[in-house]
Amino acid sequence: MADKAISVRLDAEAQRALAFLLRDGRSQSEAIRSALIAASRAARYDRMEADAKRLGDDPEDRALIAELHEFFGEV
Repeated sequence: MADKAISVRLDAEAQRALAFLLRDGRSQSEAIRSALIAASRAARYDRMEADAKRLGDDPEDRALIAELHEFFGEV
């Protein structure tokens, strides 16, 4: 995928966040790219955690997991 230039309007909070990220010498582009990647990873982990909790709270899934543990414990 080719690099894509975008524009964005930053509110005061986002401007402060960007200024903080620039303190280590990164360019705006580098800071924004890394922040987007970090936010995406965090959102994925949050989604996986919610899925795991949902599955863990499902009695049918818990029963299936118990059966699998019993089966593979014997193998």
